[in-house]
Amino acid sequence: MPQSFASLHIHIVFSTKRRERGLGKEFHPRLFEYIGGILRAHSCPLVAAGGTEDHVHLLTSLSRTKSVADIVRLVKANSSGWIHETLPTMKLFQWQQGYGAFAVSTSNVEAVKAYCENQAEHHRMHSFQDEFRELLRRHGLEWDERYVWD
Repeated sequence: MPQSFASLHIHIVFSTKRRERGLGKEFHPRLFEYIGGILRAHSCPLVAAGGTEDHVHLLTSLSRTKSVADIVRLVKANSSGWIHETLPTMKLFQWQQGYGAFAVSTSNVEAVKAYCENQAEHHRMHSFQDEFRELLRRHGLEWDERYVWD
């Protein structure tokens, strides 16, 4: 076959270092617009974004030429630099080292999009830690609590 095709949607989740609550909801539109620009520049359009003061959810269409690790590294490095420049009070801002990345079937894109966009409502009832554990469970991943949170 002379051409390559891919339909790869990935739900990416990561938090601030030590889950510090510095990302106010009024800042989210600008942050997600900036992250969307990073992803577009690497042929990985942002489908949806959401989050709270201490973590973000990104649903992206992954380019067939990029790895999840590369995209997450680019998003974290560039967005943290932008946060430092944009918010003088957050010069020490950091993202956590790790992340969660979960495959999303085409039939589930709309549900995951809604889930990302309704994070504020979701977190009235659930902590980030409980939510992340549930995502790991739902995707059949094993983990060691000692190495999940930083």
